[in-house]
Amino acid sequence: MRFSSALLTAVSVFGLATPAFAAPGDPVEVAEGVTLDPIIDLRLRYEGVDQDNALQDADAITLRLRTGIELKASGFFALIEGEGTLAIGTNYNDTIPGNGVEPYSVVADPDNIELNRAAIGYMKDGRGITVGRQRIIHDKARWVGNVGWRQNEQTFDAVRAQGKFGPVTLDAAWSNSQRTIFGIDSPNQEFDGDLILLNGGVDLKPVKVTGFAYLIDYDLRTDMSSQTYGVLASGSFPIGKGKIDVLASVARQSDYQASPLSYDANYLNFELGGSLAGFGLMAGYEELGSDGGVAAVQTPLATLHAFNGWADVFLTTPATGLRDYYISASKSFKLKALPGLKAGVTYHKYESDFGGLDYGSEWDAVLGFKLGRFGLTAKYANYDAYGFSVDTEKFWLQAEVSY
Repeated sequence: MRFSSALLTAVSVFGLATPAFAAPGDPVEVAEGVTLDPIIDLRLRYEGVDQDNALQDADAITLRLRTGIELKASGFFALIEGEGTLAIGTNYNDTIPGNGVEPYSVVADPDNIELNRAAIGYMKDGRGITVGRQRIIHDKARWVGNVGWRQNEQTFDAVRAQGKFGPVTLDAAWSNSQRTIFGIDSPNQEFDGDLILLNGGVDLKPVKVTGFAYLIDYDLRTDMSSQTYGVLASGSFPIGKGKIDVLASVARQSDYQASPLSYDANYLNFELGGSLAGFGLMAGYEELGSDGGVAAVQTPLATLHAFNGWADVFLTTPATGLRDYYISASKSFKLKALPGLKAGVTYHKYESDFGGLDYGSEWDAVLGFKLGRFGLTAKYANYDAYGFSVDTEKFWLQAEVSY
């Protein structure tokens, strides 16, 4: 499988991407105890997609600018942030209807300009409340996240209360609108409803235990309405000059409110890893269970790209469920020329939870470095289909600077 010459164009563009301007620096004090904090986040990306089907290969070059300002005074704050995405090339399916018959594979980064965040609130010593359009990320973003990989961020119109009391943390939010990654021209710009997001934990050092409950009642997307209750435990244990990391999570999901489905399904996730002298190794198992092939565990508020492979084949869990066996290796390098250089590779083996189906396998790889506020990343994903979807190959090259 091959990528078009647009990749070379992207490399050339990225070669000029190193920021030439000075860093904005610290927040500006405009009065005693009152500061203004500018927000700048600029990202340039090439994404290529090659699938073994009738669609033409996609080549997308997009530029995303997120900018805003936050006013802070004695714990009170007011924040406003806009976000715009520009498609430099159009040889990809941006998911927006009305663009004609799309011959290309999907890259879900359409041209877009919108209000990303607008919130007021109070926060001090980890306790406070936020009202308005805001970013919400719980734990590893497996159930609630901001879909930060896509150019257009996911946010929520919500009221959120957070509390930290010694080793105990509490987080409760109610949202009436999930503002999606698809942009203002999409019929899926937002999914409205009643979303109750509850998360609380205790840090017992070296183990942290978190309980969560997510009640999703969509107005129109009723097949994704669900209630989920679960627990997550994670810990890091020093051993000599290295450490051992463990994670375990279990949950139960069922239909909720106006859902046309009737199901109960389990969620499981276990990980064991370790690191020493810059090397890391981790093995894991994740199960999004199925109720007899009728319906399976879904995570419609999650940062889905971070789980079950970067080829994004399993953004929606098949009704027969998903079992993901994975192992990853990583290495951090200490090079003067490229400080912060890291590399990683992950292998996934996929099968169904019901029916004994072999879905396929995937290799993912990443190489990147970060120098201060500037970062450069190259990523690759290769999904080998056996009993689900089609062979899919993706490549990304990305430069980003943020303040």
